Amino acid sequence: MAVRITSDSTCDLNAIVEERNIGIMSMVVNLGDKTYHDGVDITPTDIFEFVAKTNVLPKTAAPSIGEYEEFFKKELEGYDELVHINISSKSSGSYNFAKEAASGFGGKVHVIDSKALSSGQGLLVMRACDLRDAGKSAEEIEEDLLEVRERINTSFVPDNLEYLYKGGRVSGMVKTVASMFKIHPLIEMDDGQLVPGKNYRGKMSVLIKQYVEDLKAKYPNYDKTRCFITHSTAEPELVEAAKEKVKEIFDFDEVIETVAGSIITSHCGKGTLGVLFVYNK
Repeated sequence: MAVRITSDSTCDLNAIVEERNIGIMSMVVNLGDKTYHDGVDITPTDIFEFVAKTNVLPKTAAPSIGEYEEFFKKELEGYDELVHINISSKSSGSYNFAKEAASGFGGKVHVIDSKALSSGQGLLVMRACDLRDAGKSAEEIEEDLLEVRERINTSFVPDNLEYLYKGGRVSGMVKTVASMFKIHPLIEMDDGQLVPGKNYRGKMSVLIKQYVEDLKAKYPNYDKTRCFITHSTAEPELVEAAKEKVKEIFDFDEVIETVAGSIITSHCGKGTLGVLFVYNK
């Protein structure tokens, strides 16, 4: 049976979407009274310019149940089944809306809460594509992803806390102290929600190497298929430092660089960088 793989735009897979034949449901970004769609008619640069001008963050939103119904109907054309991977249900209402929309397709649409975001979600999307290409059914793909989603390292280190502060995720005191002492807190997913981890201190170009070393120490047993280095328009030197360190101490078959889209950028700001992969228990 032909299986279609789709995802919310928050998977941050960039050009891979076309390469792996993935259908994308765009999330909504509101800049003032203007509405845009992630990955379609807005870029991270638009986000940076809007925040600099207005001193407020964009508003982001999930598509409606009706929009998901139309999306699934269109994406199912020429296919027998569909597997859709959502951003974590604890970060957005999109999973619940998509699940409700799927109920009208007689079991042909399988909706999965990734319990992740950005390329952490993208790791599940890529795995779904691998399984699709191997001839697995939608039910088999869903069963596999529900197990693997518990073994995804989704973590990031922000360059600064300005956007997290504006979004109410950190206090003014924390932001001020972090700025004064050049503290960069690790942000990671725990059971589908973002939580603070270790505090790094110093220049991003130096501490990012320690972050990669900490990941290797925490996850010595990992799936070598692929690793994502995903960033919100970070400086090229920082991205290269992360790549070099990952290739030095890990042994992934491929290390893929992707740039976070407008939804993720709206919440983390410029210069955030994460190394994401599947680990084995």
